[in-house]
Amino acid sequence: MATLSLSSSLFSKPFLPLKLKTFFHTLPRITCSAASSSSSTSSSLEFNITFAPPKPKPKGSLNDVHDSISTGSVPWIVRGEDGNLKLQTHPPVQLVHALADTKSANPTDKKKNKKKSAPKTPTPEPKYSKAARRFYNENFRAPAQRLSKVLAASGVASRRSCEELIFEGRVTVNGSVCNTPQTRVDTVRDIIYVNGNRLPKKLPPRVYLALNKPKGYICSSGKKESKTVMSLLDDYLKSWDKINRGVPKPRLFTVGRLDVATTGLIIITNDGDFAQALAHPSSNLTKEYIATIDGAVNKQHLIAISEGTNIEGVHCVPDSVELLPRQPEILRSRIRIVVHEGRNHEVRELVKKAGLEIHSLKRVRIAGYRLPSDLGLGYHVELKKADLLALGWKN
Repeated sequence: MATLSLSSSLFSKPFLPLKLKTFFHTLPRITCSAASSSSSTSSSLEFNITFAPPKPKPKGSLNDVHDSISTGSVPWIVRGEDGNLKLQTHPPVQLVHALADTKSANPTDKKKNKKKSAPKTPTPEPKYSKAARRFYNENFRAPAQRLSKVLAASGVASRRSCEELIFEGRVTVNGSVCNTPQTRVDTVRDIIYVNGNRLPKKLPPRVYLALNKPKGYICSSGKKESKTVMSLLDDYLKSWDKINRGVPKPRLFTVGRLDVATTGLIIITNDGDFAQALAHPSSNLTKEYIATIDGAVNKQHLIAISEGTNIEGVHCVPDSVELLPRQPEILRSRIRIVVHEGRNHEVRELVKKAGLEIHSLKRVRIAGYRLPSDLGLGYHVELKKADLLALGWKN
């Protein structure tokens, strides 16, 4: 039993909001008893009100809160800018924004229970007009290249051998014999035949490999040689058709050369511009070698190597010479020699001039790319973009 005392003046003044008046009219099962006191200076009414047990309400969802806010059924007491509390029928702006953010973060159940739609069929490629294709060909298509370069990139032969084929009249372009290697052609638009065989429209992608060359292999792509560096890539070329279906095989060759007794890093590619940029002396790329020496090495030997020697009429001086510390598993002395000329047998001639004899020679670095320590002899690894940048190639 709860007793509620209210002043009679409460109902006499029209300041109550409409929602509160409605609240008092809709109270269930109310019993009232009135009593007045003559001795009291002010008249008052006493009500004995008994409420029925409230019905259990289901837990409100986010949608119920939004509905109550939208209908204005909740009185809101908020603090105004002046610091005083006031009663209003619309919710605070901050609460509306917070509920909107919560509703967007938690999607409704309808979206969860939505049936999976059937997979969409791929849209066909749009058809462009002749004018659009002509504009693309004139402004965005790769420019035409020299015929000899296209033949070499397609894997026909080396560029020099391709020029010989052109001079012999064994190459036709659009049905006419072409005897000029500098002729500009496009493999997509032009029809090129070599020895009666149609040249594919697609050129093989550019390939860049780093190989750890073993001893006894020569850097030659000729078929007459039985033990060449290219023979170490037979498995790679055999699996080409399985990995790259419909793409012609690249014609690979080495960038520069290592003599038959020298081991270590050798770059293999089918990009002629890349090979020329790395191998040309004007690039000034440093190359690091580790020479294992038979016998003792002293300071005078290092000074004699650093002074350089004449090779093919040119005085070659190394960039740096360093005697490496002894290691327990290696009994012989080792010298690190860095050169940039890259002339034939340059390191061997430098060591020979100092009066030393080389037991083994290994190239471990070209420019900023170093041979991976875990790459075994005879194995190769594909060069990534960062490796090409380390080699000085920016295209």
